[in-house]
Amino acid sequence: MEAQPTTATTWVIDPMHSEVQFKVKHLMVSTVTGQFSAYEGKLEMAGDDFEASTITFSADIDSISTGNEQRDGHLKSAEFFDAEQFPTLTFTSTQFTKTGDDTYDLTGDLTLHGVTKSVKLKAEYGGQMQDFYGQTKAGFEVTGVIKRKEFGLTWDGVTEAGGVVVSDDVRLVMNIQVTKQA
Repeated sequence: MEAQPTTATTWVIDPMHSEVQFKVKHLMVSTVTGQFSAYEGKLEMAGDDFEASTITFSADIDSISTGNEQRDGHLKSAEFFDAEQFPTLTFTSTQFTKTGDDTYDLTGDLTLHGVTKSVKLKAEYGGQMQDFYGQTKAGFEVTGVIKRKEFGLTWDGVTEAGGVVVSDDVRLVMNIQVTKQA
């Protein structure tokens, strides 16, 4: 008996129902949240389960918003992300492994500020549902921590008292809804 070919399914991020945020400690006493408003991505599923899918994602650095125009300008400047020279953040998965009923380890190559590093993130599957238009949607919450200095984001400020202005740890929190393509 011949094996049936595996069908590939593509899922595309629905930006109207997704959010891509980062959180960083300021003065080590409070957290500042930023987000990207322009991004795209897709998940290529080889079989009937999301495990072993290939995930690609990109975000426009110029779309960063922290709710403060002056801070956003500083983040986009050459002292931080250097949006003019490095306009895009990209991620390509190298492994998507099921670790529980609704949990996955997501490993991949993150390119930020011209530097590519392997990162490991956690993904929690929220389920699937059909929307009012008959489209199948699935949801994931993806979280992790990266070290900004490993990506060449080395700007440091120190207060008069010797306190660190911005932490090295950056928490990533992405709530992603994807739409199954016909």
